[in-house]
Amino acid sequence: MAQQATPVRTAKLGKAVGPEPTSVSGAVLLLPGGEEVSDRRPSPVWATPFLRALGRTLARTGRDEGLATHIVHYRYRGWNGDAAPMAEDASWAADEIVRRYGDVPVCLVGLDMGGRAALRAAGHEAVNSVVAVGPWLPEDDVAAPSEPVRQLAGRRVLIVHGTNDERTDPELSFRLAARAKKANREVCRFEVHSDGHGLHQHRHEVRALVADFAMGALFGCAVSRPVEDALAAPPPIGLRMPLAAGFGRSLRKR
Repeated sequence: MAQQATPVRTAKLGKAVGPEPTSVSGAVLLLPGGEEVSDRRPSPVWATPFLRALGRTLARTGRDEGLATHIVHYRYRGWNGDAAPMAEDASWAADEIVRRYGDVPVCLVGLDMGGRAALRAAGHEAVNSVVAVGPWLPEDDVAAPSEPVRQLAGRRVLIVHGTNDERTDPELSFRLAARAKKANREVCRFEVHSDGHGLHQHRHEVRALVADFAMGALFGCAVSRPVEDALAAPPPIGLRMPLAAGFGRSLRKR
């Protein structure tokens, strides 16, 4: 009896969040979190409520500009060492955006392990901006860091991290941002004081911040003064910018 071949796994794009624009001028790819090592396939509801709510905020805010927002469905739940399939899937998704919509700018928005995938896949030619929320990063040697930053050159980068995050170390994202800032002025990092990994206390502010940043990066819209100041400030000021309570009240339409 002939042995049946194992099906090849493929990444997928979820359907557009909210109404898909008639004419797409830019895209956001939402990258969920994951595990350090796992060969299991993520479930269809792998994305957290926070990421789904963020997608709705982005879709609503960018509707008039022609923004398409999609969640990326990975092949595997795990980062899985040097193979890094999550980063590969993020790059594939950027290719898929170009195939569907043409030569439009792409913003990668990742949470947790998806934040690392977004940062790693930033070198894709369609990507002009990256947002990493509470990114999971490996412990590194300060003298010889293992996580690359060269691919972030020429991209606008935002990192957001809760200061009380017990799952992903805020200091690691600060150190990565500091290295990236040396070669790229368009890097900023906001600290969400007293909040943890899920950013539950300031979820509205974080969603407003990400939307403000993405609209500026993708469509050249004016960004808020805090984002403008954070991008312009030298380190460490622009990399330890506090996210103020009440940020972006005008974006909190339900």
